[in-house]
Amino acid sequence: MNANELHDKTPDQLRDQLVQLKKEAFNLRFQQATGQMENTARMKTVRRDVARVKTVLNQKAAQAAAE
Repeated sequence: MNANELHDKTPDQLRDQLVQLKKEAFNLRFQQATGQMENTARMKTVRRDVARVKTVLNQKAAQAAAE
């Protein structure tokens, strides 16, 4: 996922994506705690995707407030 894809989405779609990513992060943490995690690099990508979504949401909120 890149920032250009996120800029095209509506704030509602971004919030839905954020919820999905947080659920995935929770599941990955659970897998790591139980020793079932296969792809440890996925945690890093999910964390970064969450940060990207939050950044774009904040940018859209600031843009809406400025108008």
